[in-house]
Order: sequence, then structure tokens, then C-alpha cells
Amino acid sequence: MTIGLIFECGPQGADKQVCEYLAKAIRPGVALTSKTLDNKENLLRDAGRVAAQMLKEGCRCVLIVWDLRPSWPDRREKPCRAAERQQILDSLASAGLPPAAPVYLVCIEQELESWVIACDHAITAYLSTQAHPYQAQQYKKPDRERQPKALMNNHFKVARGWVYEDHADAIRVLKAAELDFKRLRRSPTFVRFETKLQECV
Repeated sequence: MTIGLIFECGPQGADKQVCEYLAKAIRPGVALTSKTLDNKENLLRDAGRVAAQMLKEGCRCVLIVWDLRPSWPDRREKPCRAAERQQILDSLASAGLPPAAPVYLVCIEQELESWVIACDHAITAYLSTQAHPYQAQQYKKPDRERQPKALMNNHFKVARGWVYEDHADAIRVLKAAELDFKRLRRSPTFVRFETKLQECV
């Protein structure tokens, strides 16, 4: 069985790396195939066409994953999950997919780092040295943190004087410690991702 994943990032983007890593842990043995659409504007417009093609090519189901914030750089209004969801539903309908098609929408609130900051033990493990141990703060409601990427930047700066680079560091942080699903489930949007993966049968 193959599960399709669609992302707004580039081919080596943090969203793709992290979600594939987590999906393999949630559904070991299941094949994954991913499509990256480079930015949110492309995803909102083209996700339906891409999802339809993935289903045609044999995917049992498709998950469309995107961040609520930020929107694309030239957009100034506050992003709205309901409006973005409707755009994707319209895209699916335009591609000829019925409402019951096995395509699931997962909007990460606020951004991918909402899931990363949930894993404070992994941040601690990644940034600590024997000479300079570091204890990351616990975030019991990570989806409510308005700027999780900024929080990661602050952890990196305080602990090691580093700059956080999402495309390289997000996956490294998560791999620095054993996955703790109890921590990850502090994020309702991660729970949705996990649930929809498990519903693909």
C-alpha cells in the first residue's frame, strides 16, 4: 500500500523531511510517495490536480499538509484556515474528485515547528553538550505558540550561538532523541496527521 503526501515546500524542505520521518514511524512498512509544490500559493491552487494524479497512480489515500503561517511573502492579510481549506476543496472538485475521495487535509498550526517544539526532550538532546547541558522549555500546548520558528531560533542562539535552519535542523532535532508520541500529541494538528495516516487502509 502506498500513501501520497503533498507539501507546500521544496524537494528538500523541512515539512517533507519531518512528515515522511513521522509517517514511517506511525505506519512502518507502508510505502510513501511525496510531491512538493514549492509554496502555499501553488498548493492551494494545484493540490487537487496532484492528488487526483497520485490516486490514479495507485495511492490508497493522499494527505495534503501545509502550514497556516506564514502565508506567502507578498500576502499581508492574516491567513485563514477555513478559507485555505475551501480553496483546496475547490481544487479537488475542479480535478474531478468526489467529496468522498480518500484525500485528507492537515493544516499545521502555526507552522511545522509547532510539532518540533512539542519534543522538548529532542531539543535538549540536540543542543546539549557534556560541558554545556541545555534544558529546553516544555510547551504543553505547542499549537498555541504564535511563532514556533522564532522559539527554535531562540533555543539555538541561547544554547549554542547557532542560527536555526529549518531545512537542515528540524529533522536533526527530531532524530536526536527517541520519538515521544505522547509529547507530539500535545499538538492537535499532529494528532490529525497521525489519525489520517492510520485511517488509510
